[in-house]
Amino acid sequence: GAPTISIFLKPPGVIPPGGSTTICCICQRSYGSFVLYKGSRRLHTLEQSGSRAEFSISNATYEDRGSYNCHYLEGGTVLARSTQLEVLVEELRLPRPDLSVLPGHEVTAGAAVMFRCTTTHPSTGCYLYLEGQIRAQVLPRERGDYNLSLVQKGDSGRYSCQCYTFNAFNASREWSPVSSTLVLVVR
Repeated sequence: GAPTISIFLKPPGVIPPGGSTTICCICQRSYGSFVLYKGSRRLHTLEQSGSRAEFSISNATYEDRGSYNCHYLEGGTVLARSTQLEVLVEELRLPRPDLSVLPGHEVTAGAAVMFRCTTTHPSTGCYLYLEGQIRAQVLPRERGDYNLSLVQKGDSGRYSCQCYTFNAFNASREWSPVSSTLVLVVR
């Protein structure tokens, strides 16, 4: 069948001006080339000898904001296109939240796990990121807890969280830095 291609940010989250991140594209095929687009503009091409391409954004500016996607080509033919990845560049004004996991960092498959993202600021909402996934989980507002019940092996990985408030004055979000990373191992 046709290959599929995934795209994600490493590390995930909203980037501050001057900050850096890497756009990763992964395809099961490993002998073509990856092309990175921002909107409809072609930015970079990487000839690959592996199933993954990494495009760095360093010293980020507001110009780096936008929708990115990756195309995978073999012999000049586009075989796969990734979904859109939204890159946000914003001043990070809120305090850094703390991420913890209960019952602990190592659990057995089928266990119930709870992530807790705590912040000293009365934030509007927080996101839980799993490195390698494009979708962030929205943490429920009341306590900043996210229950991942009955974890599977695929839930192992590097988690972090990031919080925001909604500034009604200028109708924009204000962001915290990303928490430090927590590694969950599902045995």
